[in-house]
Amino acid sequence: MAENDIAISVDSVSKFFKLPHESNNSIKARFTNSIRKKNKGYEVQHALQGISFDIKKGEFFGIAGRNGSGKSTLLKILAGIYQPTKGTVRADGKLVPFIELGVGFNPELSGRENVYLNGALLGFNRKEIDAMYDEIVEFAELAKFMDQKLKNYSSGMQVRLAFSVATRAKADIMLIDEVLAVGDADFQRKCYDYFKALKKTDMTIVFVTHDMSAVREYCDRAILIEGGHITHEGKASTIADEYLKLFMDKGSALVINEANRWGSGEVTFSDISHKVTQSDITISFTLNNNTDKTFDETIDFGLDFYSEDKLITGTHYNQSHTKGLSLSSKQKKKVISVFPNTLGMKNYSINMNIKTDKGLVVCEEFTSAVNFYNTHGKSTFFPVVTDADFKIE
Repeated sequence: MAENDIAISVDSVSKFFKLPHESNNSIKARFTNSIRKKNKGYEVQHALQGISFDIKKGEFFGIAGRNGSGKSTLLKILAGIYQPTKGTVRADGKLVPFIELGVGFNPELSGRENVYLNGALLGFNRKEIDAMYDEIVEFAELAKFMDQKLKNYSSGMQVRLAFSVATRAKADIMLIDEVLAVGDADFQRKCYDYFKALKKTDMTIVFVTHDMSAVREYCDRAILIEGGHITHEGKASTIADEYLKLFMDKGSALVINEANRWGSGEVTFSDISHKVTQSDITISFTLNNNTDKTFDETIDFGLDFYSEDKLITGTHYNQSHTKGLSLSSKQKKKVISVFPNTLGMKNYSINMNIKTDKGLVVCEEFTSAVNFYNTHGKSTFFPVVTDADFKIE
């Protein structure tokens, strides 16, 4: 990509930390440790090693990795909280981190006073904060509590207020850690809807998360970090798959490992068929429990529609059901899923997946399980057809 299209450039970044083995709490300890060899009394932790990548302006970019992989360290380097031990980071534009929300808040002040305090730290004057105050309170849903001291707020209420203030910052680049996990489900959805709206702007967003559904839904590209190294970089859906593979039990005899099918093999698809008509797209398949154990309301399965390698729509069982599906030992269940045919006249593929343990265990991920050309679709440049009533006056 051209240099003027790059929002963030990371070049050969490494970050080392010294982890002391002995404390220097006394004068004697400091003296004795100082005359030892340089590397005595501590070990070096290589949090990041030679990380390089570029993020395009206007891109929603994901950073995935297990705990301790180095992803949060990388985000703090991008934010300028840490300095890299080696390498360089260049950012083109004003950057706002959503990492330590609420930094600068005073627990002895009211919510109202903290809005003005935090707004000032973000560079707003009092008149500007006056103009946005009502919107901040409405988004945070804290109108009844703004005159209470912040120390009486729950942790979730504090995050909601801090997030609401931070979203008003004028930024070209946003860095987002999983700070929203404290909020309830409704507020998290509101935040994600806000991020989704940002995709329609030119803002660049860097997103660190363990939620692979969010990576698939929001990110254009992503990287996977393991042991301080980038192991994979590319399409968000590919990175989400590679992340989930890290949790597979490689010792299981049931593990599937084929070119376009992988997973634990505990529950699998069979008898997949499809029918496309002018009005509907019907996908039929069988779910097979290949084990002797019972899955009690823990199974989720989904279908994701792709056009030209881009995710355009999809659905999962848990979206419309409060609990997962149950399968007893060696049980099979037939599933028929019907979608309205709102697709254009193009080629499509459907990825199918089965997961348990809240999405962390992939029983089967079947890439391009179904492929078809929608001869019943409308001829259009767009993969999904939206009918509109245009009135000309």
